[in-house]
Amino acid sequence: MESEWELPSPAAVEVIRSALIRVADPPEDWITEYNASALRGVRLDEIADDAVLIEALLAANEANLEHWVSHNFAAPGARVPVRVVDDGAAMVREMVRRGLDAGMLDAFRTAEATAWRRWMEICFTVCDDAELLREVLDLTSRSITTFIDDTVRAIADQIDVARAQLAGDTHAERRAAVALILEGAPIQQARAESQLHYRLSGPQTAVVLTGVGASMNKLEALCDSLMTANGITARLTVLAGADRLWVWFPTSTFDAAGIFADGVRIAVGQSGRGREGFRRSHFQALTADRTAVRLGSSRTVVRYDDLALIGAMSEDREVVDGFVAQTLGELAAADPELRECLRVWFVERCNSTTTAARLYTHRNTVVRRVARATELLPVPLEHNAIAVAAALEAMYWRE
Repeated sequence: MESEWELPSPAAVEVIRSALIRVADPPEDWITEYNASALRGVRLDEIADDAVLIEALLAANEANLEHWVSHNFAAPGARVPVRVVDDGAAMVREMVRRGLDAGMLDAFRTAEATAWRRWMEICFTVCDDAELLREVLDLTSRSITTFIDDTVRAIADQIDVARAQLAGDTHAERRAAVALILEGAPIQQARAESQLHYRLSGPQTAVVLTGVGASMNKLEALCDSLMTANGITARLTVLAGADRLWVWFPTSTFDAAGIFADGVRIAVGQSGRGREGFRRSHFQALTADRTAVRLGSSRTVVRYDDLALIGAMSEDREVVDGFVAQTLGELAAADPELRECLRVWFVERCNSTTTAARLYTHRNTVVRRVARATELLPVPLEHNAIAVAAALEAMYWRE
């Protein structure tokens, strides 16, 4: 009970408030360390690719710290009530959709450990009285630990409620069945198709739709547009995040060109057949999406076919940037028309006529631009053609 809590002495109150002044305006590297420790929590790697959920989690993490600090300014060492937010239940529900459970709350524990270490350092800085320090650390340790315990308990209750609400949710059921297929589990075909209401035999093309802040209605409407454009009458959709849909179409030919929804990226895998094609096409779409993010690309349609080489080059953007600069030399900063002409010339197998048709220009213009572009290269094109082609593709997809 609150009445059973020991009250701090006047001297301890002064030490706590002096320390809180420093915590209230922490250096940026402290917050970075604090958030990084939260992301080391159990199972959080499962949402590492979901920017919306990660941002929400880190915002909650920082808000908890601010909440504890503000309450302790008012009542040093006292029990801090659980922070109540309007969108808290929505975030919990989304994480439960992703298959996460109370284990994810370990994030708050790991963050607490980091915060406590910093708090002790500050207390030792503002006070050198051993007995007074003992009192301050004892009181604040109880306050911090109890606050996190109460917070974890409240969110665990929300998780139980969300799990009950989602028990009959079709998206949750589909995701569970799809997860088994993607993992290569020996789920019977008939059972999987019954759960998904989708045929796994025949042609399969996977698409990942991502739109930061986009509503599900907007993503579903984009799916409808893609189906209409390709003459497709069926699809399988799985809610994969707060702003992401995984989609499969039963087709071997798929064209997303000309389909546009503001703020939404369409990532397309290669077409395949059967369950293996279902899996492979999906992982390829995810790879294309991640590569586009890593490159900082603003392209709204990305295909694995186009990004496979770049995706395999390096996970480190700085490495890719260095490769591009070294390979292209002055061409990297030259007129974009020169780079695009040379890139398309490679795509068209060094054919100036077809390149001109694709760029809606004259063949002589292509010949001149290719010649000028090659003059700007640090190494003669005939000695470095493959590297130049790869570097041009990298620049194209990050623009």
